[in-house]
Amino acid sequence: MSNDLKKFDVSDYLTDNESIAEYLNAAIEEGDQELLMAAIADIAKATGMQAIASSSGLGRESLYKALAPGAKPRFETVYRILQALGVKLTMTPQP
Repeated sequence: MSNDLKKFDVSDYLTDNESIAEYLNAAIEEGDQELLMAAIADIAKATGMQAIASSSGLGRESLYKALAPGAKPRFETVYRILQALGVKLTMTPQP
């Protein structure tokens, strides 16, 4: 018996703005900056790096560097990527 399992890739499920926003909110709730950046990278991959690079005004190579594991991109860069992904930041007070 063979256990041929397909490797899970979350980007296969990030097909609309609602699922993208839910995924980002779940990452934010964890309070882990690296997890949030990994989620943004997953979404950029699902959307298309070239499209995000063009929409954000960043070079494709710069986008890959900003979203690489362990990278510490500037807030301006992250904000531009989020705008290109079609999501907006909103703040609410903590309970």
